[in-house]
Formats: sequence, C-alpha cells, structure tokens
Amino acid sequence: MSYDLIVIGSGPGGYVAAIRASQLGLKTGVIERAELGGICLNWGCIPTKSLLKSAQVFEYMKHAGDYGISLSGEATPEFAKVVERSRKVAAGMSSGIQFLFKKNNIDHLQGSGKLIDNQTVELTDNQNNKSTFTAKHIILATGSRTRELPNLKIDGKKIIGYREALVLPRLPESMMVVGSGAIGSEFAWFYSTMGTKVTLVELLPEIIPLEDEEVSKQLARSFKKAGINILTNSTVESVDTSGDKCKVSVKTPKGLVEHEAEIVLSSVGITPNLDNIGIEELGIELENGKVKVDDFYCTNVKGIYAIGDIVKGPSLAHVASAEGIICVEKIAGLNPDPLDYGNIPACIYTNPEVASVGMSEKAAIDAGYEIKVGKFPFSASGKASAAGAREGFVKLIFDAKYGELLGAHMIGFNVTELIAELVVARKLETTGHELIKSMHPHPTMSEAIMEAAAAAYGEVIHL
Repeated sequence: MSYDLIVIGSGPGGYVAAIRASQLGLKTGVIERAELGGICLNWGCIPTKSLLKSAQVFEYMKHAGDYGISLSGEATPEFAKVVERSRKVAAGMSSGIQFLFKKNNIDHLQGSGKLIDNQTVELTDNQNNKSTFTAKHIILATGSRTRELPNLKIDGKKIIGYREALVLPRLPESMMVVGSGAIGSEFAWFYSTMGTKVTLVELLPEIIPLEDEEVSKQLARSFKKAGINILTNSTVESVDTSGDKCKVSVKTPKGLVEHEAEIVLSSVGITPNLDNIGIEELGIELENGKVKVDDFYCTNVKGIYAIGDIVKGPSLAHVASAEGIICVEKIAGLNPDPLDYGNIPACIYTNPEVASVGMSEKAAIDAGYEIKVGKFPFSASGKASAAGAREGFVKLIFDAKYGELLGAHMIGFNVTELIAELVVARKLETTGHELIKSMHPHPTMSEAIMEAAAAAYGEVIHL
C-alpha cells in the first residue's frame, strides 16, 4: 500500500503529526508496535498525573481538619485501586486516539517499522510477519526510553524505571529515587504522600536543577517538610540487591554513606529510541546521539524527517506535538514558522507544582542583560490563603532596557495552569507595564502574575 505520509510512532509527536497531515489532505498511515498514544498517554504524562491526583486527594483528606471537615476514620490509600484507576485513565486516552484516527481516516499499522529506503518501510507485526509500505514522506517519531547507568541496571523488581513505578503491585515501605528531574521529583512526592519513606538523590547541588535556583530551593524546603530525605551533590556508587532490601552506597559530600531501600527507582534521564529503525543503513546523520534535522525536521536523507525525543530540544510531549505540526505543514506546502525553542513551558506536577518559561535569573545575567526581577509570594494571595495553599511564589524577569519578559518561574498550587499566560505574553512581546495594566480577576492565583510584574517596577500593591 502506498501513502503520502507514514509516521513511525504514535506518541504525542507522531499521532498529532498524522492528524494534522490528514487535515491537510495527505493519505496517512501510522506504524505503532504497542498502544496508540505512545509512552506519554500510556506510561508517562497521563497515568502519572492520575497517580498524582490520587495522592493530592489523599493529602486533602489527611488535612481535612484544616478546612473544618471531620472524617469518621483515618484516610487510608488502597494502592491497588489507585494504580487501577491510573491504568483506566491511560486506556481511555489511548482509545481516544483510535477514535481520532478513525475520524481522520488514518490507518493504524500494528507492528514495528524499519526504513528500507527513503520511501519504503518494512513492517514486522506481532506474529513476526513482514510487509512493506511506501510513502512519499516518512516521519520518525519513535520517542525514548529510560536511560540506564552501569551501576544502576534496571531489573524490573528491586531496581525499577518509570514504567514499573506506575504499576507496582503494592506500596513499598521505602524507596530511593535517583535523579530529581520532573520524573524523579513527581514519583518522590507521590510515593512519599502515599506513605513510603523516600530518599531523593541528585548529582547536582539543587534538585530540579534545570529550574531557577530560587524555585529549586523552595521545592527542596517543601519536600523536606513533607518528610522526603534529600541528598544533593551525591551519586549512587553501587546497589546490592541480594538481600530483602537494596543496600545502596551513596557518595555524598560527607563521604560514602550506606542506605537501605526496598525499591530503587532510576530516573536519571532518557535515551532516544534509534535502534533497529534503519538509521545507520540509510546513512541518516546523527548529532550528539540524536537525529540531526533542520528547522523543519528534515534529515539529510530526502523524504525522511524526525521529531520528538529523537531530535535536539527538550524531551517534552508538547514540544513533540508542535514539531510534528510544523513538519507536516512544511511537507504540505504551507509556510510555518520554525519553533521558538526559547519559549517552551516546562511543568513539574509535584505539590507544590513548578512551572517555567524562558530564562532563569542566572541565565539572563550570564547573557549580559540588565534585568528587573519581580517576585510575589502566594502567602500574600487571597485565593491561595482561601485554598490553604500559601507555599511558593511567582518570579518574573524583565529586560530593564525594553521591558521584555525574559523569563517566568512559578512554584505553588496549580501554577502549571498559569504558565500559558506567560508563554503567550512572550510570544506577543508583552512588556512588564502591559502585564501590570492587564486586569486579572480577583480572587485568583493568576493575580500573582500581575503583582510580580508590578513588584519588578516598584508598583506592587499587596506587599
């Protein structure tokens, strides 16, 4: 069978690219060896947020008295049901992709895809039967998997990755989480809230090291208050899994320390899925371990494109989706703008949540900007006080000369829902004074954005 476009991979890059291609009149097929929706919908973004919501509800119940509500007994999580709910949510989202494919006349080609040449893909199905398909254009959207360290080999039982962390058969008594990026921090908070004794290990001086330093320090304080043990400037040297518990040797600034944990969760990053898809055979060029592409995701081989976790840029679902749309629109003859990688929001769904876009304060100074910084704490927010969520703040960084919003950094309740305003503001080149004069409804968490902008210019009202 012949297509205008074949997409290999159905994650948030692949399936979005396919739908947009169909909207533009391209006959499209998508090759997927597992569930539609890829890691994000089935083993990443969606099921983790389901687990985190259960933890949030449990946290509310533990503190019901703070809101004037009495419970007849002690709240207890039924861990198996929490996991079951997350799997049902994921399955529902995957079914939604099936519906969208049917609605948009996209063919789902079940199996593994491998490039034969720049217009031919070999499909191997689950029974190892092989067939070939041709297409004028082929997009690689094969995603990524957990990165393994030599001294932290995942066995799926005592040393686990994010997939196993989503479906543990029971709540572990203790857990060591290695790596404090978004994945590690979210699982650390989830399991700690559920009742697991958690130790979080980070190689760098601060947890969530890609975020603004003030935000990192605030989350560390919140985690410690919640009972999470944090070891920064530390590395796991070895793990002995021979006994009932893992014996973990951790190199810390104070020397080698021995820890015990029932489970060790490795969350030290991801690695792109480039094996067995024909990259080497076709001579597709790599750069720093990822597929080298131009601004519209063309590889050096005509007719072959790549998007998502296998190309440069942040490995985020919304980035992959945007790349897929740009790639397909270029293929279809439209004139899309290249993606602005300097205006990509990042979110971490812990409690408190973390969200950011643009430059950190340090990055702005290092880039030579003279800056104005405005910060507004949620402790001064009426809505935050009413919600019982006074932790955190909004921090905005402006270019002192022109008023350009260089970066926004938030930590607090529901801030992942607030960050889009600042993404749009940066897209529209909004200035600090325009943010100050843009009316924000009262009482809302979003008022902190207006107040932070006002703080940068000495006009803040509620501080």
